[in-house]
Amino acid sequence: MQQRNAPQERNAPLTARSVLASTLLGMEPPELPVAQLVHTAGLFGITENTVRVALSRMAASGEAVTDGAGRYRLAGHLLERQRRQRASRAAQTTPWNGTWDLVLVRAPSSSAEARSARRRLFARARLAELREGCWLRPANLELALEGTPGADLLAGSFVPAGDGAALAARLWDLPWWAARAETLRLELAALALGGPEDLAPGFVLSAAVLRHFQADPLLPDGLLAPDWPGAVLRADYDEWDGRYRRLLARWSREGQAKSRA
Repeated sequence: MQQRNAPQERNAPLTARSVLASTLLGMEPPELPVAQLVHTAGLFGITENTVRVALSRMAASGEAVTDGAGRYRLAGHLLERQRRQRASRAAQTTPWNGTWDLVLVRAPSSSAEARSARRRLFARARLAELREGCWLRPANLELALEGTPGADLLAGSFVPAGDGAALAARLWDLPWWAARAETLRLELAALALGGPEDLAPGFVLSAAVLRHFQADPLLPDGLLAPDWPGAVLRADYDEWDGRYRRLLARWSREGQAKSRA
């Protein structure tokens, strides 16, 4: 069964980089002025100097670029992460005719680094490993596996001889995902977003929901329980996120007004 990621500890302190990356990941386009990034990081007690150092390091590592006039924009793998985040939130799939995609790794004895990178790539493509070197999923997503590190791949398709739903349940921990989704729905409903005091916990909760979307295998309806909570979690989050962004924008405007006074 595909290994799931444990939920991130909510009480763990956030680094300046994680706050800045998450803030930019939530923007469209993914760029903001330094002043606004500093203001947002202040929700977590992160100082302006720490923010500027973190931004410089992100730029040096290719995770962000600056226009030289006080604005930073995501780049590199973080920009690709934003694309995956948007796709997982939208849950866009293609029509399914009952076939499954199959990817075989014909040269699995590559370096440990290449094997690890390959597993990450396959997981991002929402493939699950049936056995070593044998990855599959329902053919309702466009697979993009070009440039897979250290691998000679053979790709094909098949129709399971048995129960497809049973195969999906073997590959993915669907009860865990559904239970976690219901917990997140309750947390979204419980966070009132009544004032600035809700912004920091809301920031962390939003990141948790977006991570959970990326763990959704995006299976066809025919392979899921009738009460699968993927659609309702996304609807709840869309409504909640709109309210959160309005609260954040109001708080930012008030902070800017105070700084000019």
